[in-house]
Amino acid sequence: MRAGTDTVRVFLAGDVMTGRGVDQILPHPADPRIYESWIQDARAYVALAEQAYGPVPAPVAPDYIWGDALAELEHRAPHARIVNLETSVTLSDDHWPKGINYRMAPANVACLTAARLDVCTLANNHVLDYGRATLLETLATLRGAGLRTAGAGADLDEARRPAVVPFPGGRLAVLALGAASSGIPAEWAATPVRPGVDFLPDLSDSAADEVAARVRGARAGGALVVLSIHWGSNWGYAVEADQVRFAHRMVDAGADVVCGHSSHHPRPLEVYRRRLVLYGCGDLINDYEGIGGHESLRGDLRLLYVATLHARTGELVALEMVPLLARRMRLVRAPAADAAWIAGVLSGMFDTEVATTPEGALRLRSAGPWRPAGNPAASS
Repeated sequence: MRAGTDTVRVFLAGDVMTGRGVDQILPHPADPRIYESWIQDARAYVALAEQAYGPVPAPVAPDYIWGDALAELEHRAPHARIVNLETSVTLSDDHWPKGINYRMAPANVACLTAARLDVCTLANNHVLDYGRATLLETLATLRGAGLRTAGAGADLDEARRPAVVPFPGGRLAVLALGAASSGIPAEWAATPVRPGVDFLPDLSDSAADEVAARVRGARAGGALVVLSIHWGSNWGYAVEADQVRFAHRMVDAGADVVCGHSSHHPRPLEVYRRRLVLYGCGDLINDYEGIGGHESLRGDLRLLYVATLHARTGELVALEMVPLLARRMRLVRAPAADAAWIAGVLSGMFDTEVATTPEGALRLRSAGPWRPAGNPAASS
């Protein structure tokens, strides 16, 4: 197949959290006050990162936080760039009393456009951290900067409206959902008369039926469909059986990629009916350096996912993953040993084989269907 004619390349990532400590090193930081039981100043997270890896410059240029990721993306030239933006974009101090609240100053939105993002999905457990009114501010700021959004809106219709990205010879429709299992308060659900997120209360068959109908509707116009889902816990490699059933239902309905996130590190992936299912992309950008706990799961090791799809059928042609490290609040290329480590971690799961390339990236060589743990002969 001829690249660029019969295929489309899509960059996918998990959570991009540009609030709190990240916001504080950017040119126009918000008030550093935060409302956590253990820390009340966002600059303390910058200090933790400095204790771990050395001085963090400030203020930095808007592209600083992306580091080596920018060159990696330019080299691969994806037709669409999609991330989950996990912060409110506001100067408001009207925080939701939930313990951890993320906000980025609207004047720092250039840190997102610096990566030439196409879509920011917003159906997650931090986009309303500073209230409903600031969701409208977040939407206006992102759209004013030329960024498409999905998964949140001024009402339910807007929250469910797909973001559409054209590519040569076709269109990509991006739908975004936020599941209760990721910690999204039920009160954040958009309604016909209230701003909020496209909220998924559970992964039941009835919920899957409703979402599947919307996937079919997005596909009916001839677009390829990416379904972004914020779901599940933060840590651990387990993939719940209800997540597998739900993802498969979405592919059966016409989704070409199911992109899951919420976990702080990469989780297993599979290829179901020749479609890519990422159960957890892991974090990409945040201010978590220096925070102890779960070190064995390597939350500092991040992945850029670049999926090559058949432009007409949506079938997966290839998947390349670029391993990066979070260091001094920017992304740097991971050493070969780290690339080999994450390749090994992802390869023992659910018949997936990931190999390193001579350039230090990862390439999916094979991925079978998910099988219940302890029963390798069982069908998914």
